[in-house]
Amino acid sequence: MLNALTIDVEDYFHVTAFKKHICADNWDSYPLRVVNNTLQLLDILEKFSVKATFFILGWVAERSPSLVNEIHLRGHEIACHGYGHELVYEIGPKKFRADVKKAKNIIENICGNKINGYRAPSYSITKDSLWAFDILIEEGFSYDSSIFPIFHDIYGIPHANRFPHEIKSEAGAIKEFPMSTIQINFLAHKFTIPVAGGGYLRLFPVWFIKKAIQSLNSREGKPAVLYFHPWEIDHEQPRIKAGLKSTFRHYVNLKKNPDKIRTLLSSFDFTTMGQTLGVS
Repeated sequence: MLNALTIDVEDYFHVTAFKKHICADNWDSYPLRVVNNTLQLLDILEKFSVKATFFILGWVAERSPSLVNEIHLRGHEIACHGYGHELVYEIGPKKFRADVKKAKNIIENICGNKINGYRAPSYSITKDSLWAFDILIEEGFSYDSSIFPIFHDIYGIPHANRFPHEIKSEAGAIKEFPMSTIQINFLAHKFTIPVAGGGYLRLFPVWFIKKAIQSLNSREGKPAVLYFHPWEIDHEQPRIKAGLKSTFRHYVNLKKNPDKIRTLLSSFDFTTMGQTLGVS
């Protein structure tokens, strides 16, 4: 079973957890660490002979075009993470289209290839922003990976289709690869547990994530998607003063994460999301 390996290329100060503490107008005043962290990830992937999909933030691509080229030259898939890391359901259709169009143009002009995939910042395509699929189709995207079928205070569409599927609308069709979850029965109730990576990879023990992916592959016969960010291998990154919940979400187990990633790369077969979905 080929699983999808994805990396959201953004820096530590872009994350939604720090939105109330860091103004986007001040991003350029923070030390840029995403380039070195992404290069380290590229070296790790090369060691394991794994190709991945890199969902690149347009803001990062604009300032570090050489990084986009390096990812492309190493044979990985380039995809879009929007430009300004704004939540889709907050900015509305008009601003969303402008954000996506700007990021797509920047990245395509750098790498010279058409971009097929999109992932919303903080998985912010929810039931309140399903209109985003029409815009993505109209802007030329073939697939999306923004739906998280769980309950969460920032994102999520509970009870959504948990596996890759096609979404049809008046604008056309687009393939969706939701973030991976498993379902557990407990006390006569069924619970959906997120296991796709990111903070969940840092929070849960790696043996649990391994068993979850094994279950998805063997018991349910479906591919999993694993994601993480370059800042999630950087335990020496500057500390941002924020609330307890945001601080915990961002910094928990950063130091252990590189070894967890290596364990998973050595345990399963991964490839790009485009290849997993059959989108060239």
